[in-house]
Amino acid sequence: MAQRRRRLEPGPDHPITVGPHAGPVTVRAGSVQVATTDRALELREASYPPVFYVPIDDVDRDLLRDATHHTYCPYKGDASYYDIVVPGSDSLDGAVWYYPDPYPAVAAIRDHVAFYPDRVTVVAES
Repeated sequence: MAQRRRRLEPGPDHPITVGPHAGPVTVRAGSVQVATTDRALELREASYPPVFYVPIDDVDRDLLRDATHHTYCPYKGDASYYDIVVPGSDSLDGAVWYYPDPYPAVAAIRDHVAFYPDRVTVVAES
């Protein structure tokens, strides 16, 4: 029998908000532009730094490779990952994550991806 995963709702003890970011967001892996958008979402969760979710349509998909890594967040759901593969460079394994079927409280991040800022350069202007 499969173990049931704990599912939590955002609230006063763990707030989560998702809304449009007011300016452009650009993501680079070294000198290569991976994404640029003026349609990013800004997710704020508890005391964590904001995370920018970029529409997948605004990402250079030729630089993405499906990763085997998966994680679970009780507030957002199951996350899948991409590696960033830049020709002539080492791949950035698991540098991009997304929620294919996010929980209702964060449904807006469907069809968006986020990037680990310690693996790539994320510039969010306002």
